[in-house]
Amino acid sequence: MTDTTGTTGTPLDLGPQTEVLARLVAGVTDEQLAGPTPCPEYEVRHLLGHLAGLAAAFRDAARKDLGVTTDTSPDSALPDIAPGWREELPKVLAELAGAWRDPAAWSGMTRAGGVDLPGEIAALVVTDELVVHGWDLARATGQRYAPDPAALGFCHDFLAASVDDPERGAIFGPVVSVEPEASLLARAVGLSGRDPGWAPMP
Repeated sequence: MTDTTGTTGTPLDLGPQTEVLARLVAGVTDEQLAGPTPCPEYEVRHLLGHLAGLAAAFRDAARKDLGVTTDTSPDSALPDIAPGWREELPKVLAELAGAWRDPAAWSGMTRAGGVDLPGEIAALVVTDELVVHGWDLARATGQRYAPDPAALGFCHDFLAASVDDPERGAIFGPVVSVEPEASLLARAVGLSGRDPGWAPMP
């Protein structure tokens, strides 16, 4: 696993990556909300709704505040934006980062998406979600994307470790091969089952 121990007393500070996402959210126009994304079933509005839901769920998972947000499967309904999403989503992303700065979040058991899992694994899952869905949003809306390097390293290592997992198919698509000299981001995107060359149709 990439050694990214930082100054917060936890292996990774999610703040830099949530700030990257907040900037991407701010760059989405109303006209882009119905546009396609690399997630075939999601328009941009659904991707934003998914980000809002996962940010709340993993914020509460870090706090061990288990309930509706942590018990609901992300596949239970098509996510969508809610009124005030432009203000609310950056706020929840900041709360998510703050919750995972507590070393207690990384220990013991917690729950997300209705699944019980160790805190450390939950942290890896949410890091992967933030990095990969950041790429999804940037590609869908034509924005430049430079994820936090530490979060990207965590994400890549997490995805690489899943390649031989027989249950991988329930979470990720088939690995998309990329050139060995491709960027770490492109390799992570390929490992997530996405084509790094994806772009919306003109």
